[in-house]
Amino acid sequence: MKKQITLVLISLLTFLHFTSYSQSTESKFSPPEWSYNKTIYEVNIRQYSKEGDFNGFEKHLPELKDLGVGILWFMPINPIGEKNRKGTLGSYYSVKDYEAINPEFGTIAEFKLLVKHIHRMGMYVIIDWVANHTAWDNNWIIEHPDFYTKDSTGNIISPNPDWTDVADLNYDNPALRDSMIEALKFWVQECDIDGYRCDVAGMIPIDFWVDARTELEKIKPIFMLAEWETPEMSKAFDMTYDWKTYDTMNEVVKGTKNVTDLYNCIKNNEENYPSNEFRMEFTTNHDKNSWDGTVFERLGDAAEEFAVYTFMIPGMPLIYTGQEAGLDKRLEFFEKDPVNWKNHPFRKLYKSLVQLKKNNDALLCGDRGGELIPLKSSSDTSVFAFTRKMHKNKIFAVFNFSDTNMEFTLHGESMIGSYRNFFSGKVETMKSEENFKLGPWRYKIFTR
Repeated sequence: MKKQITLVLISLLTFLHFTSYSQSTESKFSPPEWSYNKTIYEVNIRQYSKEGDFNGFEKHLPELKDLGVGILWFMPINPIGEKNRKGTLGSYYSVKDYEAINPEFGTIAEFKLLVKHIHRMGMYVIIDWVANHTAWDNNWIIEHPDFYTKDSTGNIISPNPDWTDVADLNYDNPALRDSMIEALKFWVQECDIDGYRCDVAGMIPIDFWVDARTELEKIKPIFMLAEWETPEMSKAFDMTYDWKTYDTMNEVVKGTKNVTDLYNCIKNNEENYPSNEFRMEFTTNHDKNSWDGTVFERLGDAAEEFAVYTFMIPGMPLIYTGQEAGLDKRLEFFEKDPVNWKNHPFRKLYKSLVQLKKNNDALLCGDRGGELIPLKSSSDTSVFAFTRKMHKNKIFAVFNFSDTNMEFTLHGESMIGSYRNFFSGKVETMKSEENFKLGPWRYKIFTR
């Protein structure tokens, strides 16, 4: 029987899984062809507009199309449980009905039209799926109590003590697995969505996800994102969270880690994950924004530089709701708290980076992108410089990950050649040894 899992045990399981799997963890699935040059954008419907519904969000689609993002990930769109609810509006991740729409957002007919509109604009849709637990007033509690994990006295329990608004599902039950797969198929068949972001995916047996992916692929090619980071998830998922890089970025700003640690994150991904597994790179998301603080609180003057960094390293970059508008507040998780949409330099920055991701083969995801080749620096703990090359496309990136002005020399055969400064447009020629100056938390990007 599945036991109650605490947050400490989750961390331990993550470590054990991580050390147990290597590149031999191959998948029989491949990411859909359309996914390799995409940027993913997380949509928080509740906070996206004053209306907080599908119609309010739909008004923003032209801006997202102009931004150039390719995959729209919607946080859960299902009805939210009322029993043991947290806050006034409750958590998106307390699902009352797997085959219905949260009435605060609209109707299923409106969602179908929204998906069609997004597809016509050349973008794709994945929705957040909460398979590990349900709301306490989900109809399965009454109709299928055997679907749930119970304590020694026969009472249904939560996945961990802090998640009091949800009840834990028991994947030892084959009937639960069948019902969950049917619910997953529903949204692909009925609304033509393009895949799922799966909440706490590693708390569910991987063989379930393999079975679910197998059934979904019979309908259409789909994209699967796991909220987890262990290599074994590549058996069923196309992309996993790169929390290690996220945490390291925060530590670099604090001064407790440096460039060597950032590069070790990249080496870790190369050595421990299959070549065609995407890692999702991000400076924030709904959890990090609400609970850890805004990018400006955590990263300060380095927020812009690390945003650029997530686009340059191997993986798929994420933009969270409002980041392009310089989101500078922690969005309430259980209450209405709309984004303040305003003009901000980040919009132009993100737009240019998304276009570069689309058009430069060196930045493609998985094994289609260019290998990252580090350059030797005279300031090797503060400056991270590297090249990536694929076909006729090349990226040469230089980052000063410190709070001081840096004068330094770079060495490396891979940087030889002529490039265009991505932001100024100036053509510059590099030899195998070049001197640079960069201000605190500044960077240069060259393309070819």
